[in-house]
Amino acid sequence: MLRNTVLKSLKIIVFIITFYAFSQLYSTRNLNITEDLDRIIGERSNLPATWVGSLDVDKNIPILILAGHADSQGLAGAGTSGEAVDKFGFNPMHPGMSDELFWNLKLQESIVKLGKKKGLNIRSYDPGIRNIDDANDPRTNWSVGRRFAKRGGYAIEIHFDAYGKYGVGSGLIPPFSETPNKIDESIASTFGRFPVLFRGGLGAPRRQIRVLEIGKLEGLLEKNLRNLKTRQKTIKLLTSEIVQAFLNGIN
Repeated sequence: MLRNTVLKSLKIIVFIITFYAFSQLYSTRNLNITEDLDRIIGERSNLPATWVGSLDVDKNIPILILAGHADSQGLAGAGTSGEAVDKFGFNPMHPGMSDELFWNLKLQESIVKLGKKKGLNIRSYDPGIRNIDDANDPRTNWSVGRRFAKRGGYAIEIHFDAYGKYGVGSGLIPPFSETPNKIDESIASTFGRFPVLFRGGLGAPRRQIRVLEIGKLEGLLEKNLRNLKTRQKTIKLLTSEIVQAFLNGIN
């Protein structure tokens, strides 16, 4: 009896030590974040895509940054929870939203802040309501983005792709029935490109809203986002690349 008790205790201790060691590895590995974007975001989409963005854009074109899944938490389209939560059992970054939305919102804010400093005509939209059942409700990302695009603006929704075999990688999905422009080409040159008819044509591109998949929410990208010592530098790196792509496309 005593022997069984001791063995059980040892198993528990070993489990705790192993879990702690893994947590520390996940939190502290790769703290020396590199400025190499490709290493941070990982693989790009390798799906066949032949489109080229060639249309000139006005230097003052209005730009709208949307955070993907901001209006669909608790619904089928809540966004990926990420590798850390789904695969390794870590706590979500925020109890009321998917990890993808958490990072989408952080990046959205950062892009708009830097974009304004760089002289872009840029703004954001957040519905505030995290569960809107009707995709055509006037308050959804898609409805606001569609109206914005119809008025001649450039609407783009920020996403992180699913981890592992469920995701494809980084890249831009262009609008469905609008000729891609030079901003689209610039972003695709940095992050990669998806085919226009990816998965038969997604809801946002069908409403002339671009979709930018930053990268799979896994590995080095997710580790550096979750780690407090590298989080801001990682967001700053991604933000700088996106804003520079806007500037390159306009100029």
